[in-house]
Amino acid sequence: MQLSYMEISSPVGLLKLVATQTALVAVLWENENPKRVRLAELIEDRQHPVLLATQQQLNEYFVGQRKVFDLPLEFEGTEFQQKVWQALLTIPFGETRSYQQIAEQTGNIKAVRAVGAANGKNPISIIAPCHRVVGAKGQLVGFAGGLGNKQTLLNIEAGLF
Repeated sequence: MQLSYMEISSPVGLLKLVATQTALVAVLWENENPKRVRLAELIEDRQHPVLLATQQQLNEYFVGQRKVFDLPLEFEGTEFQQKVWQALLTIPFGETRSYQQIAEQTGNIKAVRAVGAANGKNPISIIAPCHRVVGAKGQLVGFAGGLGNKQTLLNIEAGLF
């Protein structure tokens, strides 16, 4: 399957947006580990409707004008990963959850480490807000975009930009 992509500048660096014909499948970081999210062949398309909508909504988010994303999403992963990623989508703007809380939400209270692993493989960063997941004591831990970018995203949501 061929995927379309475009790159955009943002307060957290260059982001690569990736979509099928009908849905967003990835938001990748500038220094992305190519093994974290495996994708099919990518073709640049700066006129792709889903990518343009994603760009617009991300720009609104970065300046504090958008709290909820309204985009077609398509996650590809295991059943457990899908549960974790769906749980991420329920974390409200400006709030955080612990890995333990996400494990409980997925129905497997002992799966804290598995939640961390699934969170780390979240292909649709920012939109599926893995940056809102923090350690048990509220500390910033593990983030594909780097802890500095995680803090920046949380600051944007706290109105500290």
